[in-house]
Amino acid sequence: MLRFWLKALTKPALDLTLTTHPGLVTRIIERPGAVLDDVALAALVEQLRIVAGRTLAQGALSYGVFSGERERLSQTIITLITEKESGKPIAFNALAQMRVSLNGDQQEVTHLGLVMVDPDQRGRGLSGVLYGLTVLVLFIRGGLRPRWISNVTQVPGVVGMVCQTFSEIYPSPDAGARQSFAHLTLARQIMRDHRHVFGVGEEAGFDEARSVITNAYTGGSDDLKKSFAAAAQHREPHYNAFCESTLDYERGDDLLQLGRIDLPAARRYLIGQLPRASLPGLLGAGAFLLLQRLVLPILYWLDDGRRFGLLRPRPSRQRL
Repeated sequence: MLRFWLKALTKPALDLTLTTHPGLVTRIIERPGAVLDDVALAALVEQLRIVAGRTLAQGALSYGVFSGERERLSQTIITLITEKESGKPIAFNALAQMRVSLNGDQQEVTHLGLVMVDPDQRGRGLSGVLYGLTVLVLFIRGGLRPRWISNVTQVPGVVGMVCQTFSEIYPSPDAGARQSFAHLTLARQIMRDHRHVFGVGEEAGFDEARSVITNAYTGGSDDLKKSFAAAAQHREPHYNAFCESTLDYERGDDLLQLGRIDLPAARRYLIGQLPRASLPGLLGAGAFLLLQRLVLPILYWLDDGRRFGLLRPRPSRQRL
């Protein structure tokens, strides 16, 4: 029995399936390029391309998950929403984990990534699940320790959602928003080492003080460029005004937002954006992840037949 629970708790990556809306299923799969076989990986990429084909009026994307490269998909967390009965994919988010250095320590920044929703399914509150649920699950699995997130967008609706959900967001039009040294340090590293994550070419510029990427749609994300009028607006006008005054939409600018998920952010998300239908599944998954984080070390100590890092198994008393 002990070995059964050890096997369950030591899975190499997340692969959770939750009911988040009536008739819909949300799957969160971590590092699919590292854990799925060729057939399963090809099927997953095809589901993402189906959603993209329904979302983009013309053109195609060639960066990140759409390339189908195992290396890229080994650094990604996919959140995929499908219809329960038909299995038809209708929305997804592709998060990326970026390794950075901050205060002498190696850390991971979770990039909120590309979100796409089938036009026929918009207005059902799917964006809240796609942008926040996986980050919340990672936060729980990490023992409720604050973790950095990043977001690259020119869409006012997304800018406002990120500002209202996460903590210490910069840039933001909200009162008290400021660029700390940590914000600037992380932004510099992301623009130096991780442009490929969000499809920004080397020729794009970066205004450090405003955290604005200039001429951003040149590295594979070309077909995502929008005019201000075509970009989804936020219900609170000051986010729309901030984007319109800060970004040059004709040139193709993006905001590089950085912030953190912490306990206050998790509370805001649970109260304000998480669909009620997903609470039972999330509570069950959260309890299991906390069990994995808090109880697993005890199980390691109790199992004296296997090696875990510096812990050694008990020597056998039998002579060979």
